[in-house]
Amino acid sequence: MGGRDVNLDDLGRHTSWDGVHAVVAGFGVSGFAAADNLLFLGASVIALDETSDGKEEKAELLRSLGGDIRLGPGSTATLPGGTDVLITSPGWRPDAPLLAQARERGVPIWGEVELAWRLRDPEKAAPWLAVTGTNGKTTTVQMLDSILRAAGLRSVAVGNVGLPIVEAVMDPEPYDVFAVELSSFQLHYTSTMSAESAVVLNLAEDHLDWYSGETAMADYAADKGRIYENVQRACVYNAADPATEELVREAEVEEGARAIGFTLGMPSVGMVGVVEDMLVDRAFIEQRESSAAELCTIADLASPAPHFVANALAAAALARAHGVSQAAVRDGLRAFRPDGHRIAEVAVHEGVTWIDDSKATNPHAATSSLRAFDPVVWIAGGLAKGARFDELVQLVTGRLRGVVLIGADRHVIADALSRHAPDVPLIDIGAGETGAQASPMDEVVAAASRLARPGDTVLLAPGCASMDMFANYGERGDRFAEAVHRHIADQD
Repeated sequence: MGGRDVNLDDLGRHTSWDGVHAVVAGFGVSGFAAADNLLFLGASVIALDETSDGKEEKAELLRSLGGDIRLGPGSTATLPGGTDVLITSPGWRPDAPLLAQARERGVPIWGEVELAWRLRDPEKAAPWLAVTGTNGKTTTVQMLDSILRAAGLRSVAVGNVGLPIVEAVMDPEPYDVFAVELSSFQLHYTSTMSAESAVVLNLAEDHLDWYSGETAMADYAADKGRIYENVQRACVYNAADPATEELVREAEVEEGARAIGFTLGMPSVGMVGVVEDMLVDRAFIEQRESSAAELCTIADLASPAPHFVANALAAAALARAHGVSQAAVRDGLRAFRPDGHRIAEVAVHEGVTWIDDSKATNPHAATSSLRAFDPVVWIAGGLAKGARFDELVQLVTGRLRGVVLIGADRHVIADALSRHAPDVPLIDIGAGETGAQASPMDEVVAAASRLARPGDTVLLAPGCASMDMFANYGERGDRFAEAVHRHIADQD
């Protein structure tokens, strides 16, 4: 153990961390926030990261405050002796050597989210409204934050989006409420969190390269389900995805917590849903047995795409569980505009609409996007991360005008198309390298243009990660948009 007899459960925002030896694994955004605030609390901090790119300036800052920051290859090979607690960044797999050493020695492993929960101010502890799911987390959290702000609350989007959550909870000016986006990685290392309300938006194959073995999908789902543990008011689930409701059934929640479904159809009592062109509430009104309250219209939203409407319903349910008015839900959703690369219209030219949904980085997200348009020329491919595409292809075959494939794992999609949609025209662009003089997206766009007809949508919804050819999904979307505009300029 460390320099004193440490009972971690006794440590919090207002206790002395003097003599506590904390190791922070990973020195990215969340790792820096964790190390910085642990130093502020008086802990002895060692931060470790295999890379130093872009991290030296922050490392020097923390060294000047007494931190021991070790960057570069080999720095994470060995857990320092005397470690009392290991704070891990969310991307670290459970089988990483450093984490394995911690388990062998009986050293507790916390994620940044667990640390943040323990550092809340007990006198001004803002409630957490927590969101997870395979897809739609960021959009839903940002919608929720917009609604809470429209209600006049001091809210902030944190966690896997926006501010690091440790930084937010340590803010000397307290927030009224947090809209918290949580990935399965973050939830894996969380044990004591008790959200006021929480939602699992959906469950589909993703990150199966992070989990391992035959139980990978079950382990992934179980980590998502941790968000419901100890929920105080509402466990919101997706009525179209029975796996999310099952997670609610399995969760140990606070007495009085309710299960609230959201649906794109007519809502039953205790649900939110859609009636004609309206998003409505049959969960948080007194007359829910016989009526529904209008929250907003589909026209109030930035997109009528079904998955976008579903995200809005989930955000509305969390906000209503917190006591937000119908008017604030409407105003917040009206004000919200999604980030770039999420069903973003790039151009309309000669009757063809070009859409950038580069953020659709797994098959489930791509399916949602494809089902919003018909007919579609689908641009897909990249790093599949162990995912399969058979179900996607079976669901959208009738919508496909053609497919353009790109990237390292494009053969996975091509194989699914050959099995389930052999008659759909397919153009394979290959796996061009970033930095080549001609952008591979120019070839992609030219190929898609040959397949498209007036009235069609050309949709970049890759269903795969981007890092085989691009720095991130944002760069992939930017290159696509640039290529579309070049193509149109050449045609005019």
